[in-house]
Amino acid sequence: MLMLPSIGMAAQRLKPCDLLFHVAAQPNAITTVTPGMIDHVAMVLSEDSVIEATHRGVVTTPLDSLRRQDGYYIIGRVRRADPVRSLMNARRYLGRRYDFVFLPDNDDIYCSELVQLSLVDKKGRLLLATIPMSFHDASGRITDYWSQFYARRGMAVPEGQPGTNPAELSQRKCVRLVGRLR
Repeated sequence: MLMLPSIGMAAQRLKPCDLLFHVAAQPNAITTVTPGMIDHVAMVLSEDSVIEATHRGVVTTPLDSLRRQDGYYIIGRVRRADPVRSLMNARRYLGRRYDFVFLPDNDDIYCSELVQLSLVDKKGRLLLATIPMSFHDASGRITDYWSQFYARRGMAVPEGQPGTNPAELSQRKCVRLVGRLR
Protein backbone atom coordinates (compact mmCIF):
# COMPACT_ATOMS: atom_id res chain seq x y z
CA MET A 1 0.00 0.00 0.00
CA LEU A 2 1.23 3.50 -0.86
CA MET A 3 2.15 5.58 2.18
CA LEU A 4 1.09 9.18 1.74
CA PRO A 5 1.97 12.24 3.85
CA SER A 6 -0.57 13.35 6.43
CA ILE A 7 -3.43 15.59 5.41
CA GLY A 8 -1.98 18.76 6.92
CA MET A 9 1.41 18.29 5.28
CA ALA A 10 -0.17 17.61 1.90
CA ALA A 11 -2.47 20.64 2.04
CA GLN A 12 0.50 22.94 2.62
CA ARG A 13 2.35 21.46 -0.36
CA LEU A 14 -0.33 21.86 -3.02
CA LYS A 15 1.09 23.50 -6.12
CA PRO A 16 -0.65 25.01 -9.12
CA CYS A 17 -1.30 22.27 -11.69
CA ASP A 18 -1.34 19.45 -9.10
CA LEU A 19 -4.11 16.93 -9.71
CA LEU A 20 -6.63 15.96 -7.05
CA PHE A 21 -8.01 12.47 -7.56
CA HIS A 22 -11.24 11.78 -5.66
CA VAL A 23 -11.35 8.38 -3.98
CA ALA A 24 -15.02 7.49 -3.56
CA ALA A 25 -16.28 6.19 -0.22
CA GLN A 26 -18.57 3.70 -1.99
CA PRO A 27 -18.38 1.92 -5.37
CA ASN A 28 -20.26 3.61 -8.21
CA ALA A 29 -20.77 3.25 -11.96
CA ILE A 30 -17.35 4.73 -12.71
CA THR A 31 -15.34 2.80 -10.12
CA THR A 32 -16.94 -0.47 -11.25
CA VAL A 33 -15.33 -0.16 -14.70
CA THR A 34 -12.02 1.53 -13.85
CA PRO A 35 -9.09 0.59 -11.58
CA GLY A 36 -9.39 1.45 -7.88
CA MET A 37 -12.01 3.70 -6.34
CA ILE A 38 -11.07 6.96 -8.11
CA ASP A 39 -14.06 8.60 -9.81
CA HIS A 40 -13.08 12.25 -10.39
CA VAL A 41 -10.08 14.50 -11.00
CA ALA A 42 -9.60 18.26 -10.56
CA MET A 43 -6.59 20.51 -11.19
CA VAL A 44 -5.25 22.92 -8.57
CA LEU A 45 -5.38 26.57 -9.69
CA SER A 46 -4.15 28.16 -6.46
CA GLU A 47 -3.82 27.40 -2.76
CA ASP A 48 -7.57 27.83 -2.37
CA SER A 49 -9.20 26.79 -5.68
CA VAL A 50 -9.34 24.13 -8.38
CA ILE A 51 -10.63 23.95 -11.93
CA GLU A 52 -12.78 20.94 -12.72
CA ALA A 53 -15.48 19.62 -15.02
CA THR A 54 -18.57 18.76 -12.99
CA HIS A 55 -22.26 18.43 -13.76
CA ARG A 56 -22.28 22.25 -13.62
CA GLY A 57 -19.75 22.36 -16.48
CA VAL A 58 -16.13 23.51 -16.35
CA VAL A 59 -15.91 25.67 -13.24
CA THR A 60 -13.57 26.91 -10.56
CA THR A 61 -14.32 25.48 -7.13
CA PRO A 62 -13.07 26.52 -3.69
CA LEU A 63 -10.68 23.93 -2.31
CA ASP A 64 -12.56 23.87 1.01
CA SER A 65 -15.71 22.60 -0.70
CA LEU A 66 -13.84 19.47 -1.82
CA ARG A 67 -13.14 18.58 1.80
CA ARG A 68 -16.88 18.33 2.49
CA GLN A 69 -17.38 15.46 0.03
CA ASP A 70 -17.48 11.79 0.99
CA GLY A 71 -14.22 9.95 0.48
CA TYR A 72 -10.92 11.79 0.14
CA TYR A 73 -8.46 13.12 -2.46
CA ILE A 74 -5.03 11.88 -3.49
CA ILE A 75 -2.65 14.56 -4.72
CA GLY A 76 -0.81 13.87 -7.96
CA ARG A 77 2.07 15.91 -9.29
CA VAL A 78 2.73 15.71 -13.03
CA ARG A 79 6.37 15.52 -14.08
CA ARG A 80 7.42 17.86 -16.89
CA ALA A 81 4.14 19.81 -16.73
CA ASP A 82 4.40 23.52 -17.41
CA PRO A 83 1.98 24.95 -14.82
CA VAL A 84 1.56 28.32 -16.51
CA ARG A 85 0.73 26.90 -19.95
CA SER A 86 -1.32 24.02 -18.54
CA LEU A 87 -3.51 26.26 -16.37
CA MET A 88 -3.91 28.72 -19.22
CA ASN A 89 -5.15 25.81 -21.35
CA ALA A 90 -7.54 24.67 -18.61
CA ARG A 91 -8.99 28.18 -18.18
CA ARG A 92 -9.86 28.24 -21.90
CA TYR A 93 -12.49 25.59 -21.14
CA LEU A 94 -14.20 27.55 -18.34
CA GLY A 95 -17.93 27.74 -19.00
CA ARG A 96 -18.04 24.69 -21.28
CA ARG A 97 -20.87 22.27 -20.60
CA TYR A 98 -20.25 18.95 -18.90
CA ASP A 99 -19.96 15.97 -21.25
CA PHE A 100 -22.61 13.63 -19.88
CA VAL A 101 -21.85 11.00 -22.57
CA PHE A 102 -18.04 11.04 -22.18
CA LEU A 103 -17.16 11.43 -25.85
CA PRO A 104 -14.07 13.23 -27.16
CA ASP A 105 -15.65 14.39 -30.42
CA ASN A 106 -17.94 17.11 -29.07
CA ASP A 107 -17.52 20.53 -27.42
CA ASP A 108 -18.54 19.31 -23.96
CA ILE A 109 -15.89 18.31 -21.41
CA TYR A 110 -15.71 15.65 -18.66
CA CYS A 111 -13.26 15.78 -15.75
CA SER A 112 -10.37 13.65 -16.99
CA GLU A 113 -10.79 15.02 -20.52
CA LEU A 114 -10.19 18.53 -19.14
CA VAL A 115 -6.95 17.35 -17.52
CA GLN A 116 -5.84 15.41 -20.61
CA LEU A 117 -6.44 18.40 -22.93
CA SER A 118 -4.80 20.92 -20.57
CA LEU A 119 -1.55 19.40 -19.33
CA VAL A 120 1.40 20.34 -21.53
CA ASP A 121 5.17 20.56 -21.24
CA LYS A 122 7.27 23.71 -21.75
CA LYS A 123 7.07 23.25 -25.54
CA GLY A 124 3.27 23.07 -25.44
CA ARG A 125 3.10 19.32 -26.13
CA LEU A 126 0.31 17.33 -24.51
CA LEU A 127 1.61 15.09 -21.72
CA LEU A 128 -1.29 12.64 -21.54
CA ALA A 129 -2.50 10.61 -24.51
CA THR A 130 -5.97 9.16 -24.71
CA ILE A 131 -6.60 5.45 -24.10
CA PRO A 132 -9.40 3.11 -25.21
CA MET A 133 -12.35 3.76 -22.89
CA SER A 134 -13.69 0.90 -20.81
CA PHE A 135 -17.28 0.37 -19.71
CA HIS A 136 -16.83 -3.29 -18.75
CA ASP A 137 -16.32 -4.94 -15.39
CA ALA A 138 -13.50 -7.28 -14.36
CA SER A 139 -15.16 -10.16 -16.24
CA GLY A 140 -15.04 -8.18 -19.50
CA ARG A 141 -18.82 -7.65 -19.64
CA ILE A 142 -20.21 -4.16 -20.26
CA THR A 143 -22.15 -3.42 -17.09
CA ASP A 144 -25.93 -3.12 -17.09
CA TYR A 145 -25.62 0.44 -15.82
CA TRP A 146 -23.64 1.61 -18.87
CA SER A 147 -25.69 -0.46 -21.34
CA GLN A 148 -28.86 1.17 -20.05
CA PHE A 149 -27.25 4.61 -19.73
CA TYR A 150 -26.36 4.73 -23.43
CA ALA A 151 -29.52 2.91 -24.59
CA ARG A 152 -31.63 5.68 -22.98
CA ARG A 153 -29.73 8.14 -25.17
CA GLY A 154 -30.12 6.04 -28.32
CA MET A 155 -26.38 5.39 -28.46
CA ALA A 156 -24.08 2.41 -28.51
CA VAL A 157 -21.71 2.10 -25.56
CA PRO A 158 -18.45 3.78 -26.73
CA GLU A 159 -16.33 0.84 -25.52
CA GLY A 160 -12.81 1.16 -26.90
CA GLN A 161 -13.27 4.73 -28.21
CA PRO A 162 -10.42 7.14 -27.38
CA GLY A 163 -10.87 8.84 -24.03
CA THR A 164 -9.63 9.02 -20.47
CA ASN A 165 -10.66 8.20 -16.94
CA PRO A 166 -9.40 9.67 -13.68
CA ALA A 167 -8.26 6.36 -12.15
CA GLU A 168 -6.09 5.48 -15.12
CA LEU A 169 -4.59 9.00 -15.20
CA SER A 170 -3.53 8.54 -11.57
CA GLN A 171 -1.46 5.52 -12.65
CA ARG A 172 0.46 7.21 -15.47
CA LYS A 173 4.26 7.18 -15.18
CA CYS A 174 4.40 10.98 -15.31
CA VAL A 175 2.04 11.31 -12.32
CA ARG A 176 3.65 11.01 -8.89
CA LEU A 177 1.26 10.60 -5.96
CA VAL A 178 2.53 12.90 -3.21
CA GLY A 179 -0.13 13.14 -0.52
CA ARG A 180 -3.68 12.87 0.65
CA LEU A 181 -6.22 15.63 1.19
CA ARG A 182 -9.47 15.28 3.09
